[in-house]
Amino acid sequence: MKDTIILGIESSCDDTSAAVLRGSEILSNIIAGQAVHELFGGVVPELASRAHQENIVPVVSTALSEAGIQLEDVDAIAFTQGPGLLGSLTIGTSFAKALALATNKPLVPVHHMKAHILAHFIDDASEMKPSFPFLCLTVSGGHTQIVRVDNPLQMEVLGNTIDDAAGEAFDKAAKMLDLPYPGGPLIDKYAQLGNAQAFQFSKPRIEGLNFSFSGLKTSILYTIRDQVKLDEQFKETHLNDLCASIQNSIVSILMDKIEKAVKETGINCVVIAGGVSANSELRKRLSAKMEHGWKVSIPKFSYCTDNAAMIAMAGKFLFESGVRADQSVSAQARLAW
Repeated sequence: MKDTIILGIESSCDDTSAAVLRGSEILSNIIAGQAVHELFGGVVPELASRAHQENIVPVVSTALSEAGIQLEDVDAIAFTQGPGLLGSLTIGTSFAKALALATNKPLVPVHHMKAHILAHFIDDASEMKPSFPFLCLTVSGGHTQIVRVDNPLQMEVLGNTIDDAAGEAFDKAAKMLDLPYPGGPLIDKYAQLGNAQAFQFSKPRIEGLNFSFSGLKTSILYTIRDQVKLDEQFKETHLNDLCASIQNSIVSILMDKIEKAVKETGINCVVIAGGVSANSELRKRLSAKMEHGWKVSIPKFSYCTDNAAMIAMAGKFLFESGVRADQSVSAQARLAW
């Protein structure tokens, strides 16, 4: 029996991506970014949609070519249905529908956040494949969640952010420090040179496994504002310590909740997913938990941010379980679990 071949298409935000998966092996994973958003300090939805229109045909063509696969060899076309920016999602969804109609290939709709989790099952995604059931700390610019995963098709959100996401907190804090967008990776970079205990910010007191980052952002804002009044060069002269302290605060909030989830569920197999899972401090602290009996799976950097490889992997699980969509399927900016 031949391995299933899936063409994955991802367009939920500002990256246009296409990937080809054979079995659990990624043959190609092409990503076209959009530098235009750097000028505005964040993603501009209309500009993102226009860039997707320009990029999607060459990106899909390159993915097939690099994989050495013809369209007729593909068993199904998986695409991101949501959640995400509606305009961006619509480009990918419309292209996938048209391609499926033209080639008479099955169409498989994929939930973006579930795909981040299932990326762990790509052959080269991580050194340790998670075993069911496991917990996933999903952290990105738009989402912060703790998810219980019983199998590829059965997941339950145990905790969610009640306001801002961790990735947004990183980027907004970076903006306060006059760092360019996206600021999260820059905070990580400068934090390596700073003292994580130099500044203390207020920590949220949220019951259960939910998260909150709005209060932390306010605390960071007030600290910087008050210090700049005393010293105009404060941000420049204390940049490394500020970044280290901000990163320490955000990662500590994340770790406190995942530790609580492990205690409450008795599940000690833990993985991370989403763009913020590339953060070095989060990866270090989670890895350290292996000394306490946790089984930890950390994805390689290329599978942390948005990419079509994860869409293809999730699509494979869905396709082999009989999930299909017809031509009436539409993009959904908010897609329920």
